[in-house]
Amino acid sequence: MARAFTLQDTYIHLKPDDSAWTLEGGAHFWADIAERRDLDHGRLMGASDQSRDWDHWERHPVGEEILTLLSGEMELVLDAPGGERRVVLKAGQTFVVPRGIWHRGIVKEPGRLMFVTPGAGTEHRPVDPHAAARRD
Repeated sequence: MARAFTLQDTYIHLKPDDSAWTLEGGAHFWADIAERRDLDHGRLMGASDQSRDWDHWERHPVGEEILTLLSGEMELVLDAPGGERRVVLKAGQTFVVPRGIWHRGIVKEPGRLMFVTPGAGTEHRPVDPHAAARRD
């Protein structure tokens, strides 16, 4: 029987055949994300609390990522060709991160972020704390 759930605890895999499968979400989901092959096709939808700045950059080489800030305020930093770009998101606003662009989040006011992201190929790199301190 179907049940209601939160996008924080349960993610949705939106498959290319237009089906939607639920997956257990949360921190343990991301622990082996680089090895997962079940997400190679389609998109992943979920939500996460935003209480501190991201400690990593990420990019999605196979498609755009849709970020909707449900509550709070954050600044997205994009490492774009031609230089860094910053976009402030307030509650209720959405931003489409272009394919292949490194990005990270700086939390201005804690809140919750909903994401719809390509399932395959996501890459991460650490934030250089010294470089971030010079720019932020």
